[in-house]
Amino acid sequence: MRMDDEEESRNVDDRRASTGKSGGGMPSMQTMMILWPIVKPLLKSKFGMVLIAAGVGAYMMGYNPLALIGMGGASSQPVNKVEDENRKVFISKVLKSTEDVWTETLAEYGMHYTKPTMVLYRGATRSGCGSAQSQMGPFYCPADKKVYLDLGFFDELANRHSSPGDFAQAYVLAHEIGHHIQDLEGTLDKVQRAKQSWGGQAAKSNALQVKVELQADCYAGAWAHHAQKKFKMLEPGDIEEALHAASSIGDDTLQKQAGQRVRPDGFTHGSSQQRVSWFKRGFVSGDLRQCNTFK
Repeated sequence: MRMDDEEESRNVDDRRASTGKSGGGMPSMQTMMILWPIVKPLLKSKFGMVLIAAGVGAYMMGYNPLALIGMGGASSQPVNKVEDENRKVFISKVLKSTEDVWTETLAEYGMHYTKPTMVLYRGATRSGCGSAQSQMGPFYCPADKKVYLDLGFFDELANRHSSPGDFAQAYVLAHEIGHHIQDLEGTLDKVQRAKQSWGGQAAKSNALQVKVELQADCYAGAWAHHAQKKFKMLEPGDIEEALHAASSIGDDTLQKQAGQRVRPDGFTHGSSQQRVSWFKRGFVSGDLRQCNTFK
C-alpha cells in the first residue's frame, strides 16, 4: 500500500503515553464481568483482599487493573516504540485518505461529511460509550463521534487471525469509518431504537447488527474503490489482504476457533463469506447504494 507521499490526519487524539489508563471513575459493567471470575476467589483470603484493594486503587488512579495481573490485552505486551510510531503515522495517513474520499464522495449523494476523531491508546481509556479496553478491539462510538483503536490490535490481527499486512490494517479502520457514515445517515440511531423496541430478543437484535456490520464492510470496500482512483495507493496483494482479514474475523470462523459449533443466531458481524462478499461489492462498484444490507 503506497502511502509515503500522503499527509497525516490532524484528527488524531494520541493517548498512547497513558499506557493502561482508563480514566478513573466507576468501571463499566463489561469490565466488572471480566474481573469477577478473578475477584471471587480472592475474597476468601486476606492476601486476596489486599490484591483487590490494590486493583481498586490502581483503577481509581486511572490504570487498567487487568494489566496488574497480566491480562491487559495486546497492550500489556512490551511495545516496540519505533514500530508503534510507524503504525501511528501509517494509520493517520489512512484516516486522512478516508476524510478526503468521503468528503468528496458523500457530497455526490447530497451529504456533508463531518470528520471523526481517531483515538489511539494502549490498554484502556475512556470513551463516550464507556470504558474502552484493548480486549474489545477497535470500535466506533456514536456518542462522541470517535474511533477507538489500540494499535496492539494489529499484532492480534497478524498473529491470532493470520492476517498481516498494511492494507489489512487499513481495512479495519475503513470499517470503523463505515460506522461513522452510518451514524451520519441516521442508520445507527434507527437500529438502536429497533433493538430497544424488541425488548431483549437477542437473536433478532443480532441479525440486525449483522446487517450493520456488513454494510460497514461494504463502505470500507467503497472507500478502497475511490481511494485507488484518487491516490493510486494499491499494490499487488492489497485487496487480498483485506479479503483475508474480513474472512478471518467472520463469526463462523471465530466460533470454530473457539471450539464451538457454528450458530448463525449468535452472529453479530456476519459469516466469513458474507464479510468478503460485501467488501467486494463495495470495492467493485464504489456505489453506496449497492451497500444496502437492510433490503
